[in-house]
Amino acid sequence: MEPDVLVVGAGPVGLALACALRQYGVSVRVIDKAAGPATTSRANFVHARGSEVLDRLDALGDLPEESVRAMTITTYAGDRPMMKIRFGDPGLGTAAPPMVISQARVEARLRERLAELGERPEWDKRLTALGQDAAGVTAVLADGSTVRAGWLVGCDGSASAVRKLAGIGFPGVKVSERFLLVDGRLDVGTDTDLDRSGTSGWTHPEGVLGAMPMPGDQWRLLAYDATFRDDKPGEEQIVERMRRILPERTSLTGLRLHDVTWASLFSVHRRLADTYRDGRILLAGDAAHVHAPFGGQGMLTGLGDAENLAWKLALVVKGRAAERLLDTYQAERRPLATQVLRGSTAATKVNIAGSPLGRLLRDKVLMRVFNQAWIQRWTTYTTSQLWVSYRRGPLGGRGRKPRPGDRIGDLACERPDGSRTRLHAELRGKWAVLGDQAAFEAARQRLGDQVVSLCAAGPASGLAMLVRPDAHLACKGGSAELARWLDGALG
Repeated sequence: MEPDVLVVGAGPVGLALACALRQYGVSVRVIDKAAGPATTSRANFVHARGSEVLDRLDALGDLPEESVRAMTITTYAGDRPMMKIRFGDPGLGTAAPPMVISQARVEARLRERLAELGERPEWDKRLTALGQDAAGVTAVLADGSTVRAGWLVGCDGSASAVRKLAGIGFPGVKVSERFLLVDGRLDVGTDTDLDRSGTSGWTHPEGVLGAMPMPGDQWRLLAYDATFRDDKPGEEQIVERMRRILPERTSLTGLRLHDVTWASLFSVHRRLADTYRDGRILLAGDAAHVHAPFGGQGMLTGLGDAENLAWKLALVVKGRAAERLLDTYQAERRPLATQVLRGSTAATKVNIAGSPLGRLLRDKVLMRVFNQAWIQRWTTYTTSQLWVSYRRGPLGGRGRKPRPGDRIGDLACERPDGSRTRLHAELRGKWAVLGDQAAFEAARQRLGDQVVSLCAAGPASGLAMLVRPDAHLACKGGSAELARWLDGALG
């Protein structure tokens, strides 16, 4: 049987998209060219916005309990602390915590959730050709078999076969030379202090080095090393290089790196797809945008892509919306990717400053600025992506806050039977109407059983709102305003 949607790529973005589509009752098939699930950590930080997405997919599970709550970054020059950033609650109404957790564990939990929804990824399925017509997409696999689907979404990473086969441009530039990345255990001598309650970083003329605690007593070590010229080093070469520069850059002589689980060498590039959609083919995550790892924005932005696209694609598949609704996916998400690319590029250039003047500005000026409490609150606010709003997009609007397109926090609510709940807990494949029964009935006429009726508690109790499945405000007002918005948005 042909699936409604073929998802190419079984990483966090593809799995999140598949889970969300299944919540809406859309049939999916997920394929990946890899022989099996990844075991290495790659991304290892999930900000609050990403945790919210996982929560709304009912895929958060016990990940918060498994994670490390390392919410500080301390920067040193040798053994002298220069700056300490403390991450905290930005005060934007979320019940989902930021987490230091392996991407492999996030993917495993998403696979478990997808299995609960009746689907499993298919491995060793490499895409080799694509074709589309007015009714669907035909994908050709390396074994000669074909898959026919109504829609296809490429979530297959920066080297996306989907993007290349669709002929979508991916312009960009190289931002930095090479970084070494090693995940392993660190034995700490009695005369060495390395705090697992937060990340430690060291500035050095040869390049920065960072150490982030990870679950299971592991550490992630990241070092900028522009002088490492081996084009294709083996894992042991990377590990030995890291062992050599650890004491040089940290002034900690009592560290011993062992039990390495992953070692990699990479350069930072900044790229953005020319378009996120070509007919019935769409892109999400790293297939659409790649950037520096500073700030932990990669997986976070990809999860947001998946959630935004899923509810729109589901409405189109179910015949409840015109195809033009899919154009709002790029209109809402690509500007955010542009901002993320700019911010992560700037952070990279600050961290790898090579000139004496650049290091002076970083170490003597920026370090002092970032010690300020208000700057630290701003940093938490910015990196969390809880601030993201689509009010300037085609589904947004003006007026008093909250405005159409704004994120709605995880409000305390009551169901019609009086039982208590949270707004975001009800947005698992659903829309929500808060505070107006006539508006709820109007929503049901367009959205069917994909809408719930709630009453907000506290200061928000007087608001009548239609909230999208991704927790953004669709519109405010009664049944007439709601019907008008749905007619305009869905066509």
